[in-house]
Amino acid sequence: MVIIIGAGPIGLATGIQLKQRNIPFQIIERGCLVNSIFHYPTNMTFFSTSDKLEIGGIPFISHGSKPTRSEALEYYRRVAEHYELPINLYETVLSMDGSDGNFTVTTDKAEYSANKVIVASGFYGQANMMGVPGEGLPKVRHYYDEPHPYAWQNILVVGGGNSAVDAALECYRGGAKVTMLVKYDTIKPSVKYWVKPDIENRIKNNEIDAHFNSEVKEIREKEVVLTTPDGEISIANDFVLAMTGYHPNYTLMEHLGIELTEDEKCMPVYDEDSLETKRKGIYVAGVVCGGKDTSRLFIENSRVHANQIASHIEEHL
Repeated sequence: MVIIIGAGPIGLATGIQLKQRNIPFQIIERGCLVNSIFHYPTNMTFFSTSDKLEIGGIPFISHGSKPTRSEALEYYRRVAEHYELPINLYETVLSMDGSDGNFTVTTDKAEYSANKVIVASGFYGQANMMGVPGEGLPKVRHYYDEPHPYAWQNILVVGGGNSAVDAALECYRGGAKVTMLVKYDTIKPSVKYWVKPDIENRIKNNEIDAHFNSEVKEIREKEVVLTTPDGEISIANDFVLAMTGYHPNYTLMEHLGIELTEDEKCMPVYDEDSLETKRKGIYVAGVVCGGKDTSRLFIENSRVHANQIASHIEEHL
């Protein structure tokens, strides 16, 4: 039996590869199916074309040149149904004991015996905190869904990447007064090429305020205090959308005994060919392999992990 932790695209793809090799497995997911994609903004469009998001040889046909979040949710649900993948949703892995060939995986609902364990838990579930006073206030959000709740409100969007830009533009067009706060001197070059000119023009035309080389110092009930090149300033504020990025579930990896690199990337240590970690019998798959370097791996360039891992398991069972 193989336990796969995470029912995202790569977890599903790995399950398909194991099924095609007649290797028994169970997928365990702490949220809903493809939980990370579900928590993307409601109106999000992928950077990748649909063919690069395909798994299991099932065509992904989208209405536009780039698929939407809703199209992806339906696609991956249909793939899971087609292959009849065994998936337990809303179940959280707590710990693991044993060694290669004889693991015991404990969740909040059951206990499983496994020969191998695959961690495909992604990184979207763990937000990078700003670590400033007031970050725990209810008005601070680390996930953005849609613009309507922010109509006619003073919004501070923290960040300069795709998530921040999408949130700023949607809220601006949804009637919010938007201010962006970017710790760098410009919007990130990695922002989607069809969106980048839009946000730059909105800032240039003073339709969206922007402070570059700046950071949040404190969040208060009706205002935020910012540290800027021109000194400390305070602006009126109703909501803070902290689009500051995300990181892997390091608590889970610690519980599983996965060794991490000691640099700023904090990546799991694994074999490049098999994706097996230093703890034999434990594998990592998908974007979790990149640690805090979340701009290196995506669905399209980590789909190959499924075949690499399944082939290695087949050889060593």
